[in-house]
Amino acid sequence: MHDTSAPLPAYSRRSHEIAPFHVMSLLARANALEQAGHDVIHLEIGEPDFTTAAPIIAAGQAALANGHTRYTAARGLPALRRAIADFYCTRHGCEVDPDRILVTPGGSGALLLASSLLVDPGRHWLLADPGYPCNRHFLRLVEGGAQLVPVGPDSDYQLTPTLVQRCWNADSVGALVASPANPTGSVLTREQLAALSQSLRARVGHLVVDEIYHGLTYGLDAASVLEVDDGAFVLNSFSKYFGMTGWRLGWLVAPPAAVPELEKLAQNLYISASTIAQHAALACFQPDTLAILETRRAEFQQRRDYLLPALRALGFRIEVEPRGAFYLYADISAFADDAQTFCAHFLETEHVAFTPGLDFGNYRATQHVRIAYTQSLPRLQEAVARIRRGLERWQR
Repeated sequence: MHDTSAPLPAYSRRSHEIAPFHVMSLLARANALEQAGHDVIHLEIGEPDFTTAAPIIAAGQAALANGHTRYTAARGLPALRRAIADFYCTRHGCEVDPDRILVTPGGSGALLLASSLLVDPGRHWLLADPGYPCNRHFLRLVEGGAQLVPVGPDSDYQLTPTLVQRCWNADSVGALVASPANPTGSVLTREQLAALSQSLRARVGHLVVDEIYHGLTYGLDAASVLEVDDGAFVLNSFSKYFGMTGWRLGWLVAPPAAVPELEKLAQNLYISASTIAQHAALACFQPDTLAILETRRAEFQQRRDYLLPALRALGFRIEVEPRGAFYLYADISAFADDAQTFCAHFLETEHVAFTPGLDFGNYRATQHVRIAYTQSLPRLQEAVARIRRGLERWQR
C-alpha cells in the first residue's frame, strides 16, 4: 500500500511561478450556481457563443469518413498552408510563402514555438500590461521572462516605440504585441506596426505579433505586421474569427531562416496538429463559410455598439472604444477598488459573470474588469438590467 504520510516530491519552481487563471474559480462558482438552478449570464470567457460553421463541421466529418486520422507533417498539411498563404494575399495584399507557415495546436502552440525559439533563460520580451496572461506564462515555461510595461488609454493600451526605448535593457530580446488585443480590443494601425518594427530592428530585437483576433474588427480591417515587416513572427488561430475553439488549431508565420529550427521544435513538442481539424479548416476559406463568418462579425459589432454606451451610462469608464475582438475593458474605480470582490458581488447577487482585471497583469488591475460580449443581444440586454440592479445594491 502506498504510504500517504510520506513527504511529496518537490514540484518545479516554474510550476509554482505560473499563476492560475483567477477567472476559473469564478467560472466554477458560476457553473455551481447554474447546477443549482440559477440563470447565469456568462460574460467572462473569451469564446464565441456561435458553434463552428456548418461547412467546417462537414469538412471535419468528411475527413473522418475518408480515414484522415494519421499524423501530418510537423509543419501541417501543405494544402492548408497554401490556403493560409492565399488568405494573406487576399486580405492583406502581401505574399507569404507557404513554407514559412507552421500549423500548430491552437494559437498556444504557435506561442510555444516562438517563445522556445527566441528566448534563452534569463532573457525577456516586452509585453503590454494589461495583456493576455498566457503570454507571460509561456515565457516563464521556457525559463525566460516578461517585462510588463504599464499601458493605458493614452497609448490605446499598446506598446509604442517610446515605451520600447524606455524599457529596453541588456536582457531584452524582443517585444510581443497583440492587435486586436485581449482584454482591451485595441488595434494597431499599419503605421504603428511599422514604427514598432523599426524600433525593434534598431535594437536587433524580435517583433512578435499576436493576430489571433484578426477578422473580428469593427469599422476597419486590422493590418497585418507582414504588410510592413517580412521578418516579424506572427501568431494566429482558427479559434476566434473562424469559430473553431475546441478544434485546437492555429498557425505561426516565421522568417524563412527560422523555419528549420521551428520544425524541429514542433516535431519534438507535439509531432503535428490535429489532422481532422486541419482538413476541417480547409473549409474556412470557402466563400460560403466566409459569408457566415462575416455575418457573425456584424453581429459582434451590433453587440459592441449596444453594450459600450449601455455600460458607460451606468458609470463604467471605458475610455478607448474597442475596435476589435469581443471585449470591453472597463474601469470600475467609480464603484470599487477591488475587482475580485466586485465581480463576486455580481455573480452572487445578479448571476452575471465577468472577469477581474487581475488575470491580465498588474497595472491598475484591481480597478478593471473585462466583459465579453459573447452572448446574444437579448442576453446582453438582460445582463445590463441585472448590472444596473446590482450597482444599486452595491452602492447602498
